[in-house]
Amino acid sequence: MYNLRKVIEESILTKRNLLSEEKKINKAIKEISKSLKKGNKILLCGNGGSAADAQHLAAEFLVRLRPHINRKPLPAISLTTDVSSITACGNDYDFNDIFSRNLEALYKPGDVLIVISTSGNSKNIINALKFCKKKKILTVGFLGNDGGEAKKLCKIPIIVNSKITARIQESHIFLGHFIFEKIEDEMIPKRKVHYIR
Repeated sequence: MYNLRKVIEESILTKRNLLSEEKKINKAIKEISKSLKKGNKILLCGNGGSAADAQHLAAEFLVRLRPHINRKPLPAISLTTDVSSITACGNDYDFNDIFSRNLEALYKPGDVLIVISTSGNSKNIINALKFCKKKKILTVGFLGNDGGEAKKLCKIPIIVNSKITARIQESHIFLGHFIFEKIEDEMIPKRKVHYIR
């Protein structure tokens, strides 16, 4: 029989283990906030469910995260949403270049790339991180398992210590929401917060 309690407790434990990454999480909040305050943007990418997470989190920046707070939109681009560019690159060049090629066209110095990968070994993620390292672009990784190859290439690798894809992805969205909420607090002067009743 499917044990709901066991899965819920597993999910809670996975998130609790993120406390070991607190220092890196706080660093990500600080660095992303600093970048946005200088007029830079956030770029995000991932594959499969992580592609959906990249798109989801970009929307939180562009629109708003908390429904009771209105604020100016914050610039974020998900590299996973343009089907024409992704399939053209996959067809004409290589699927492993879909993020690095678009990144090359869209990035400006001072931007931040957030990569989302449950394995940390996706070739197109690795290529994007190598491009960023070459160009000195700040990178934040939402990773799983042991962080894979991406751990070595990310400036701020945040690792969800689990081998279960579903638990990793749940934790990645939790991480995104927590980090973005704190960034939102950093970006909005308290006197200008407009609460929706």
